[in-house]
Amino acid sequence: MGRIFISAAHGGKEAGGIDPGAIAGGTTEAQEMILLRDLIVTELRARNSEVLAVPDDLSATQTIAWINSRGRRGDVALEIQADAANTPSVRGASVFYIANNSERKSNAGLLLVGLLRRVPQLPNRGVKPDTESGLGRLAFCRQTTLPALLMQVAFLSSPEDRSLLQTRRRDFALGIADGLASWSRVIDPNVENPQEQTYTAINININGQKYSEQGVLVNGNAYIPIDLVDRLRIDLSKTTNVNRITYRKIVYVKAIELRDFNVSVNWDASTRTVSLRSNLTVCPGQFDRVMSNGNASEVQLQLFLRNSNENALVKFPDIPKLYREEAGMEGVNYDIAFCQMCVETGFLRFGGGIRPEQNNFAGLGAIGGGAEAASFESARIGVRAHIQHLKAYASLEPLVNEVVDPRFRFVTRGIAPLIEQLSGRWAADLDYGAKITAMLKRLYESAGLL
Repeated sequence: MGRIFISAAHGGKEAGGIDPGAIAGGTTEAQEMILLRDLIVTELRARNSEVLAVPDDLSATQTIAWINSRGRRGDVALEIQADAANTPSVRGASVFYIANNSERKSNAGLLLVGLLRRVPQLPNRGVKPDTESGLGRLAFCRQTTLPALLMQVAFLSSPEDRSLLQTRRRDFALGIADGLASWSRVIDPNVENPQEQTYTAINININGQKYSEQGVLVNGNAYIPIDLVDRLRIDLSKTTNVNRITYRKIVYVKAIELRDFNVSVNWDASTRTVSLRSNLTVCPGQFDRVMSNGNASEVQLQLFLRNSNENALVKFPDIPKLYREEAGMEGVNYDIAFCQMCVETGFLRFGGGIRPEQNNFAGLGAIGGGAEAASFESARIGVRAHIQHLKAYASLEPLVNEVVDPRFRFVTRGIAPLIEQLSGRWAADLDYGAKITAMLKRLYESAGLL
């Protein structure tokens, strides 16, 4: 059995103290996760497991470096977090794993089952690839060289979850310890001879054609030769967070990281084949431009929304059509606007003080900074206001329709033509643009456009 590394939230020094993370109900994520982590460590050590607790004063980057400098073959790593949402009704536990890794998905299932068996009152939010996280990737899952999972144990913003966490903390710890013990006992089937660092060879398929050279499977992740990356005309020279290994005198790159360069990556476990598709249907130069053409069909938008919230189209059955029509009239990319709506409303679950009947799909404020966000008479007018606000930021062109966006005149026209430039402007969150981009990639992958 290997060792177990555990990180509580991501810690980090800010203004001389530990970053508190989410704050709700008179407590903080850091405080709750450190208490839980300590109980997990105690329980695992009582079971004769070797555990290393990551120091609490390290940043997210330092945490990964700390683990990577100490990890060895057979070890595993877990980060525990408490999530927060705009509405207190959102609850439950989930585990994130690196996308396209079927082995890690199975490990995540062991961890989640362990917790839910001990705390069955906790809703099951499932195991999810890190591409479904807000930023579309999780550094802890991607950059940790050991097999790594990120567990969101509960929602601190939910009174029910918070009460469970605080009154049954030992049960949480026992459940997570159960899952970790099961995971760490699993021998990596893809390592043929750990002493000789021998990895299983895998096939590579690119744009429907079998590639002549093979890749390797490392900790359940597909790695491809660097020469293939060069053939795809991808420049990794300035990218520091892409995992590389040298194996038998050949440099390999973790395949899933190529998603950031608009390459679709899929894995077929039955044939041990990683499939790459670089023939992007969406024009790369237009991908992040707010004033451009949309690419998804109305049906593709419907399916994307329904797959993330099966009740999304009950109250707003025409929302994909409205975005395509309203954005089309103003020259705004309706895919971008639609994905921003998904980010802002949580796939039409709303929250954060905005009710569905307000028809406010983009968190638009009212004039004068009132306590309540802006309201619109219909879904179409709400979508129109959203599109107009986007156009205000991205273009100097006049509007086609009469102004319905209450804050249109307050925007410096044309200041943010790219998605990323909405960060810190539309929302204070400096990752706001990255979250919309990640959602856009999820849409295009689900629609087969990426």
